[in-house]
Amino acid sequence: MKAYERLMRYARVHTSSRDGGDAVPSTACQFDLARLLAEEMTALGVSDVYLDEKNCYVYGKIPATPGLEDKPCIGFLAHVDTIPDEDFSGRNVQPRLVENYDGGDIPLGDSGRVLSPKAFPHLAGLKGCSLVVTDGTTVLGADDKAGVAEIMTAAEELLHGELPHGPVAIGFCPDEEIGHGAALLDLDRFGAQLAYTLDGAGVGEIEYENFNAAAAEVTFRGFNVHPGSAKNTMINASLVAMAFNAMLPAGDTPRDTEGYEGFFHLTDMTGNVESATLHYIIRDHDSNAFELRKKAMLHAAALLNDRYGACTVTVAMHEQYRNMIEKIKPHFEVVEKAMEATRQCGLEPKPCAIRGGTDGAQLSFRGLPCPNLPTGSFGHHGPYEHAVVEQMDQCVALILRILEAFTR
Repeated sequence: MKAYERLMRYARVHTSSRDGGDAVPSTACQFDLARLLAEEMTALGVSDVYLDEKNCYVYGKIPATPGLEDKPCIGFLAHVDTIPDEDFSGRNVQPRLVENYDGGDIPLGDSGRVLSPKAFPHLAGLKGCSLVVTDGTTVLGADDKAGVAEIMTAAEELLHGELPHGPVAIGFCPDEEIGHGAALLDLDRFGAQLAYTLDGAGVGEIEYENFNAAAAEVTFRGFNVHPGSAKNTMINASLVAMAFNAMLPAGDTPRDTEGYEGFFHLTDMTGNVESATLHYIIRDHDSNAFELRKKAMLHAAALLNDRYGACTVTVAMHEQYRNMIEKIKPHFEVVEKAMEATRQCGLEPKPCAIRGGTDGAQLSFRGLPCPNLPTGSFGHHGPYEHAVVEQMDQCVALILRILEAFTR
């Protein structure tokens, strides 16, 4: 089975995670795909297949071919969840294959939405390729079911082909989209010495740097009195919230930044005169700049508390993940092998920094060096998400070439 065919099959399984709460997985529906994968792995001949019935992690092994048992065990991971449904639905996904793409606009079902090169300039270079697209009403779920599909397809080729390889570990995780991801992956059961996540975009890209990340909930306590007698008395929590946001650098937003530039991202806001709440995510590749961003929020809160009274503004902040590069550098062969394999696939490696996070960041800090590889999918987290069939095939080939590189 081709990788894109697996993607279209997996995409129809609802696996949206959900913010809030302590349960792992955050949604029971993620087990539907996890069980499907465990059954498929067993049918393919993957050994030591195990589904964690409590936390929804899937494990499997492919033994080394004779004579290569002493090679390092290389792991490949992807996540089964898609973004929470309140962001954009992952329910009732209807993937469609567009063959021999003509390079123009693609109407997405009857939604009125159009996948266009004007919004996604890389489409201009995909003329003649085949794309998997949505019907315009849901995400596709290629983040990260494309990665899942590519790992499964590579496993099938290893088990039914003749490529010499060392031991291979396979893992699928829940809840990556809400920042939990690989936190409970059993590293002893997984058994890899080096690993790769497949959770990226265009072929050739190799990611071993990511944002330092934190989330902040900022609450505002107002004082509500009749507006006719509010002089020097009323504290409008919503206006204080607006003043707080205005104290942050106006140009440090996702829309205005790229590359290694960090940002403050206001993700949600509610409020009235009595109370208001702002939710932010804070991102920066540079650890010192990251700390300064957190201090800037606390400073803004302190200024407003001086103006309106103690406890008017409260900032609750927690870190989500750190930049993996500091853990990757001492084991840089994991990147060098990926670059070598990329060249073997006829592509030029393009090291780039992730403007986000990945399970690989968590795993690297847990002692398993784990850069990120592409999946050939784009436009994630919305109805314009799409995957390129030919690039998915190249991602499968990349897995095989990496394993080949570790035998030399």
